[in-house]
Amino acid sequence: MKQYKVARHFILAAIGFFIFAAGLVLIKLFPDTDGILKTLPFICIGLGSGIFGGNIGTAINNKAMLKNPQLAKQKEIEQKDERNQAISNKSKARVYDLMIFVFAAIIVAFALMQADIFVILALVAIYLFFIFSNVYYFYKYNQEM
Repeated sequence: MKQYKVARHFILAAIGFFIFAAGLVLIKLFPDTDGILKTLPFICIGLGSGIFGGNIGTAINNKAMLKNPQLAKQKEIEQKDERNQAISNKSKARVYDLMIFVFAAIIVAFALMQADIFVILALVAIYLFFIFSNVYYFYKYNQEM
């Protein structure tokens, strides 16, 4: 059975909260800044809230699993179930298909809005990364199966 660690996630959640709070403090202390200090508080808020939210949720979930081993065993069986894995893989495939069209539409929208060429090229590079990754894994799995 999986070993659930709670303290580590509470500590990481606390670190995330402090990063979030530091971002709020930076906004209050330095309202008229330029350069990196203009965006640093918002980066801290985003990272801090992400770290806090993810780890506090995991800690609460792990604590519940420690209190109820029967539920933990049932959840582990559900995660390893082939049917659930097939459903998950199929939903990921559908989302990927949708993402390709939405991402292409976003690139066209940015091009029509005459966004900076570097922004458009970065989006195209990311789009091509997804496409080439798809081709690579298709070839890899085709050789294995």
